[in-house]
Amino acid sequence: MLYLAQVRKNEFLDQYQLHLLASQETEYCWSMISEEAFILLGKGNTLSEKMLVLVKLSPTGEVEIIEDATKWVLNVVQTYLTTGITPEFLQQEADKAENWRQCLTLQNQDLARRSLELEARREQIQALEESLNRDKNDQQQNNS
Repeated sequence: MLYLAQVRKNEFLDQYQLHLLASQETEYCWSMISEEAFILLGKGNTLSEKMLVLVKLSPTGEVEIIEDATKWVLNVVQTYLTTGITPEFLQQEADKAENWRQCLTLQNQDLARRSLELEARREQIQALEESLNRDKNDQQQNNS
C-alpha cells in the first residue's frame, strides 16, 4: 500500500522514522491517518528530517520503496490547485450531480407512468375495436 509520510528523527533511538500521514485508497482517493503511526528506518538512512516521501509498504508492513514526494506534491498542486478546484467546488459539483440524478429519476418514473398509460389506452382501443367488430358482425347476421 502507498503512503505519504514525513521523515522524523527518533531522538531516543537515534534513528530516522517515517510518520505516516495519509494512505492511498484508490488511484485518486487518499485518506488521512488520524492515529500516530511510525515506521523505523534503521541506521544508515540518508533521508533528511521533515522531508515528505511516498512509501510503499508490503502487506506485512515492510518498506518496499521510498521516494521523494516533491514531484508528486507538485503534480497534485498543478492538477488540482492551479485550476481552482477546492473542497467547496467539489461539494457543489457533487450536489449538482445528485440533483441531476434525482431529476433523471423523476423523469424516468414519469416516462414509465406514461408508458403504462399508453399501454392501457392501447388495450382499451383494441377492446373497443373488437366490440365494434362483434356488433358489426351481429348486425350483418341479423340483416341476412
